[in-house]
Formats: sequence, C-alpha cells, structure tokens
Amino acid sequence: MTYCCGVLVRDGLVMIADTRTNAGLDNISTYRKLHVFEEPGHYVMAIASAGNLSISQSVVSLMREGVEDREAGERHHLADCRTMFQAAQLVGRAIRQVQHEANIDLEQTNVNFEVSFLLGGQISGGPVRLFMVYTAGNFIECTPDTPFLQIGEHKYGKPVLDRAVTYEMELPDALKTSLISMDSTMRSNLGVGLPIDVMVLYADKLHTELAYRIEPGEPYFHDLRERWSAALRAAHAAIPRPPYLKDVRKLATEKT
Repeated sequence: MTYCCGVLVRDGLVMIADTRTNAGLDNISTYRKLHVFEEPGHYVMAIASAGNLSISQSVVSLMREGVEDREAGERHHLADCRTMFQAAQLVGRAIRQVQHEANIDLEQTNVNFEVSFLLGGQISGGPVRLFMVYTAGNFIECTPDTPFLQIGEHKYGKPVLDRAVTYEMELPDALKTSLISMDSTMRSNLGVGLPIDVMVLYADKLHTELAYRIEPGEPYFHDLRERWSAALRAAHAAIPRPPYLKDVRKLATEKT
C-alpha cells in the first residue's frame, strides 16, 4: 500500500508521498514514489505513484527516457510538452505502453497491474495544474471546488482534507494539512509509513520551492503528530455529551 496526496491552491501546489512498500509481513521496503522533473524557468513537474511497484517504476523510467512513438520513430519527453494537459496525456500513453508490453506475462502469473499516478506542476505560459491518471491511461483534473487529489490508501486521510482544505488557503497551511492527512493515514494503516517525500511549488516561480524527505524522528513532524492527537482529544472532551442517554453515575448518586 501507499498514500500520495496533491493539494492545489491559488498560491501553488503541494505533493507528498510515503515510501513504504509491503509484499508481506516479512517483506517491507522503502522506495521513492514522488519524482520531480524540472528545468528551472521552463517547467516543474512531479509524479507520485501508487500500485504495482514494477509497473509504476517502468512508467517513471519512460518519463525520464522518453515514450516511444514507433510510427514516427522518435521518443516524446515531458520537456516536449507545451501544456500540463499534454503531459498528462504522455503519462497515460506510458502506462498503456508498459501495460501492452507486460500484459501477457502479468496475466499468466496473476499479477495485479493496477497503478495510479498524480501529476502536478507548471509549464511556462500556463497555470499550475494537478491530474490523477488511472490504470487505463485516462485522467481527471483537480479543480478549485475540490482542490486535492489522492491515490493509494486514501480513506483515512480524506476527512482531514475535506474539512480543512480550500483553494484560497495559503501554501504553508496546505503543506501542514497534507502532513496531518498523512499522519492520520499512518495511524490507521501500517502499510503506509516514513520516510515521507514532499514537494512544494509556488505558482509562476517555475522552480521547486521545496524538495524534502521527512525521516523517522524528524522534530517538526513528530511535534505535529503529538499536537494533532492532543487537539483531537481536547476537541472531543469539549463537545457536550449526547443527551440521548441518562447519566447512570449521576442517577446512582441521587438515589443514595
């Protein structure tokens, strides 16, 4: 399992991904799932992956080496894309190409081909955009109405994003909320874990503002986890009890 999240706000983009892979209780490893492609001043793009590790790694490798166009006898790269929409199309073609080449072997060995990707970034002359690309190569785009996308084990972190994220929030707050969402997922699913990779992009700067890995024991993330847990406990204690049940202890005291 894995958990990856992208948050798109007016000021820019945050993308985070864990690094844990789990092929059984005794086969847990760490692999990077958030990859940044950048030519400062021209484009910045980040790809986060979830699902079959060998397939997702092959797709990312094609993004670096180029997706082959056999009819034209050439390879297409992310750097060739003029818009983020074209970049999402290229990721979709890479998925289909890997799927086509591996499909027979995967069917014979009953390997699950399911993968998904988040693609976010900005190309000079265009806005910051965020896409989710599915196994079939089709994709959807993030919008200001719901300014985040998730892949992998997303159900535990989604309530945090649903309640807190807005398109108008500042980028540092978007990063903080994303990390709380990651912590909530880690608390409930052992298949998601540290280290966590983070990428932050401010709109129109066309260079990565932050590319950072949060390792186990990192002070800020540890403090965030403790503060969030304490805040939840305090909020729970501050909410009045439901009026539907009688207080048994109070009744017992009154009788005596």
